[in-house]
Amino acid sequence: MLVVQTLAAPPRPGRRRRKPRDAEAVATPPEVPLVRATSIRAFEPFDGPAEAAAWLADATTAEEPIDAVVATGIALLNDALHAHALAIADPYPAAVAPERAVAVRLGYGSGEQTAEGTFSEAREVDVGAVGGSLRRRRQEEVRPQERVAALLRGRERPEACETLLLRARADLDAGRRREAALQLRTGVEALLFELREALDDPDHARDIKALEERRPAVEAAAERALRGDLAAEAERSVREALELAERVLRRRRLLRE
Repeated sequence: MLVVQTLAAPPRPGRRRRKPRDAEAVATPPEVPLVRATSIRAFEPFDGPAEAAAWLADATTAEEPIDAVVATGIALLNDALHAHALAIADPYPAAVAPERAVAVRLGYGSGEQTAEGTFSEAREVDVGAVGGSLRRRRQEEVRPQERVAALLRGRERPEACETLLLRARADLDAGRRREAALQLRTGVEALLFELREALDDPDHARDIKALEERRPAVEAAAERALRGDLAAEAERSVREALELAERVLRRRRLLRE
């Protein structure tokens, strides 16, 4: 179950657009509303406070269980955002990551408490610390600030395969396997065209060859995705090929620094 509440929201604007008004050059902008999303494990309630307290203690002992619980909640929220985007035909769907949250809390409570975003007991967890999960470490490895500057200043041109593979990763992580397979087919085709000779490196050449060998399986998975959901073997082919393509991109970014 997902409960979404808007906190400290400014008054909603009227339906009619207002005419431009004079504004002070140093005026403080209006407050930004804060949204609180609570993911509730309603399908598997605890037998009592003791069991709930034991779960909370186990879930917050190390980074791996924290990341697992937080990932479940974020996935539920992103599924809701994706469904909303489809419902209103929004071509710019929103997605959130735990690192962008003002605070992340794990806790337990009664149905009434959790529906209001409160708990009997809760712990605030740090999901943005450097050196945490594998995903965060990889993000730090590629020094994104330097590349952002290079892209904005035109010193580097983004490759089409990067955008396509990012979309495939987002779909796969969200459980949208059909969409991931279709995105991956185009992403792999673009990568092999754009980056085949991008590096004079034996590991790069080896991965490019491996990706070429996986291409028929990727194309077969995409064809299967057009007719329905993927079987386990096709999903595994998609996942392995995507990880291989991401490794090619990551090595290129690192070796070009």
